[in-house]
Amino acid sequence: MATQDGSAEVIMESDTRPNDGEPLEGDSENASQTDSGNATTQDCSISNGDDADEQQEMVDLKIIWNKNKYDLKIGIDNTGAKLKEKIHSLTGLPPSMQKVMYKGLLPEDKTLREIKVTNGAKIMVVGSTINDVLAVNTPKEVIQQEVKAEENKKEPLCRQKQHRKVLDKGKPEDIMPAIKGTKERLPTVPLSGMFNKSGGKVRLTFKLEQDQLWIGTKERTEKVPMGSIKNVVSEPIEGHEDYHMMAFQLGPTEASQYWVYWVPAQFVDAIKDTVLGKWQYF
Repeated sequence: MATQDGSAEVIMESDTRPNDGEPLEGDSENASQTDSGNATTQDCSISNGDDADEQQEMVDLKIIWNKNKYDLKIGIDNTGAKLKEKIHSLTGLPPSMQKVMYKGLLPEDKTLREIKVTNGAKIMVVGSTINDVLAVNTPKEVIQQEVKAEENKKEPLCRQKQHRKVLDKGKPEDIMPAIKGTKERLPTVPLSGMFNKSGGKVRLTFKLEQDQLWIGTKERTEKVPMGSIKNVVSEPIEGHEDYHMMAFQLGPTEASQYWVYWVPAQFVDAIKDTVLGKWQYF
């Protein structure tokens, strides 16, 4: 290009290309998008530890313990033992100290699906902390051992005079059917048609929500807290081994035993486990 004085003006074309260290236009945006994508990928891989439960069918349960209610969501294919662990995290009550009730004592080795736990079900938990256990003076297991040792010294219960006068009346006509050699959970209806020591009809109702055993006769119904029952003893009835005679020890001595006759054999273990609980030591 010529100047006014005719000399040539030299125009230097500058190199507008960026330095190697500077990003090209648009690179920053691309890099940002790439970083954002990476961040999103990283976030998706973070686990809260409940993936196993989230991948299976869930049920909402209402846990009731010590007059408190807790909401719990758990996979229906978890076992009773896993449920106890969840209850421990909610209540602080160790699994070994829990007696978990759902239509009877809840088995630890079966899944919630197998025992037909439904959504919204109420799960009753009975249990005491270790401090409560240690605070009791007379352990229940000691009483049970003493009663068992005393029984071994005696003749069979069904041969004793005090029981013969009831057993000799024969099997009640309206007694519930019995199955020898099997173990079943408690039925959803009261056990009825049995005799008490006076020969009157008696029925047993297990009120799990109140943790009570209701002993009903024609005259009245005794509502007995299960925690107050010191021991439960039973013996097959000779000649009718599919039925048992059973005593609930309501006080510290055998004099406080309440006898029930013609208890169907298949429910004997379930009654003992429900009333005493395998975890209890007092």
